Amino acid sequence: MSWFRHLSSKTRHFTSLSRFSTSTSPVHHAGLGPTKAHEKPRVVVLGSGWAGCRLMKGLDPKIYDIVCVSPRNHMVFTPLLASTCVGTLEFRTVAEPIARIQPAISREPGSFFFLANCTAIDALNHVVQCESVTEGTQTIDPWKFTIAYDKLVIALGAQPTTFGIHGVYEHAIFLREVYHAQEIRRKLLLNLMMSDVPGIEEEEKRRLLHCVVVGGGPTGVEFSGELSDFIVRDVRERYSHVKDYIHVTLIEANEILSSFDVRLRQYATNQLTKSGVRLVRGIVKDVEEKKIILNDGTEVPYGLLVWSTGVGPSAFIQSLDFPKSPGGRIGTDEWLRVPTVEDIFSIGDCSGFVESTGKQPLPALAQVAERQGKYLAILLNKIGKENGGRANSAKDFDFGEQFVYKHLGSMASIGSYKALVDLRQSKEAKGLSLAGFVSWFIWRSAYLTRVISWRNRFYVAINWATTFVFGRDISRI
Repeated sequence: MSWFRHLSSKTRHFTSLSRFSTSTSPVHHAGLGPTKAHEKPRVVVLGSGWAGCRLMKGLDPKIYDIVCVSPRNHMVFTPLLASTCVGTLEFRTVAEPIARIQPAISREPGSFFFLANCTAIDALNHVVQCESVTEGTQTIDPWKFTIAYDKLVIALGAQPTTFGIHGVYEHAIFLREVYHAQEIRRKLLLNLMMSDVPGIEEEEKRRLLHCVVVGGGPTGVEFSGELSDFIVRDVRERYSHVKDYIHVTLIEANEILSSFDVRLRQYATNQLTKSGVRLVRGIVKDVEEKKIILNDGTEVPYGLLVWSTGVGPSAFIQSLDFPKSPGGRIGTDEWLRVPTVEDIFSIGDCSGFVESTGKQPLPALAQVAERQGKYLAILLNKIGKENGGRANSAKDFDFGEQFVYKHLGSMASIGSYKALVDLRQSKEAKGLSLAGFVSWFIWRSAYLTRVISWRNRFYVAINWATTFVFGRDISRI
């Protein structure tokens, strides 16, 4: 009967393909049409960041078909991203495939992941328009398609802010994605090797080996700390000819780590300075190919420029005709719904409370996004169990408890086996604040447990142990 089982599997395959509608019309494209009565309601998630992935992890695949649209097929564990730039961790340790986070994406016949960008949202007809992501010149042309949804969750995150400063996009490298970390690592190692070539003048050698970080938030400080450790423990042993030329400068307009306790900020300042990081207070006015210009006219030559000055709403988020919160993010009510439209929710860095709620803006933090994703998954599961999962079927639904965010604290590594732990719930509140080696141990332990899969936790632990024993990998691949 093996032939019968084979025929049955083929029949199931063609049945699953029937979900896709096709059209030769120049306006309408192939895609997923509206769900039928015998099918599960469809939740479409735009984005694969902290908020979107935590939501997908919590959604019940027995209630919903889950469709994710994102230009990347993995989630990035951003707290450890700075460690990958210098070889403390390998890149795969911070990338969690979406299919591992929500296995239904690859197993259920009505659930899919599409490597694409959302280009438009038709809230009236419950349809999103998408365009596939391609790379390079030898790939196929982008394919446009549509997806009908019963519930839509916008979790597209944010983009780095440049404050309109000329030259940032052309010459600086951000630190938000794995490919950013790969670019930083390749650039750093290339400059190290180029500076050792005979005939390079001393001035050019100093420029190549000058690493400038703009932005004194947790990302900028942690990257500066990792870089200083790399210089002290690895560069001075393996690049002895240029060890006296390499330096790190951290530029911040105000205080570094402004959200932390003042004592922790002072500790971080002293420790970074002791590690060889030069702290400069100033505002970048212009970015050129080999130097940046500050507002007081000071010119700072650089070989590597990393830009980490916070995030803001993307052009796509700004273009959406939805209510906006202060700062231009998508406005939501107390249940994370987008007002004035049905069945659309927004979570993560791309969203914020509308002013009418009277709630304070939430910080663009991973713990905020993760908490929102968890809350919304529970809410949508509740709606689905009470037959409200279909489009336009939850108008009179009692949504229950509102979303409430309680800050659990902040942590930041500053290099040299030291870190900061600030457990206050707000700047004004009182709470436990720690700094030093114990804080560094807490920082590592906390993030090791927060890594999503046991597979990646194993990778992280092994990488940390390998780096401690043998040093960082300096291969330029």
